[in-house]
Amino acid sequence: MSVVTARAELTEGFAFRVAFGSGGSLMLDASPPVGKGAGPRPMELVPAALAGCTGMDVIGILRKMRQDVTGYAVEVRAERAETHPQVLTAIEVEHVVSGRGLDPEAVRKAVELSATKYCSVGAMLREVVDLAESYTVVDEATGARTHGTLAEAA
Repeated sequence: MSVVTARAELTEGFAFRVAFGSGGSLMLDASPPVGKGAGPRPMELVPAALAGCTGMDVIGILRKMRQDVTGYAVEVRAERAETHPQVLTAIEVEHVVSGRGLDPEAVRKAVELSATKYCSVGAMLREVVDLAESYTVVDEATGARTHGTLAEAA
């Protein structure tokens, strides 16, 4: 069994320095006027974790497929409930991949593998929230854009 750890220590006001068991740290803070806004809010880390998890999967898969990726971004938009505890109610993930001679089917397959097999953050979130995945492939040579969703491919 693998263990993941984090320790949050109050620095001042509502600001916490979070140290991770794997190394590294970051500041969390509340929005003004409660906090100073010196770092992301805790709920912002959920979409950030999803973006990083699926992004690492997809770029690794595309590299194994020998796709010539020159740029890649994962854009996550998460909606929150209006009432406390203001949980996430829906998440949209868009993978924007640019490169030369990219195969849109390879991109779709990489996104699908991340969504259905590899991304542990996404697998956990899918249990409690609607999560939609889409992708856009940008051909640098022609400027052509191909867009798709995993729902379309199913």
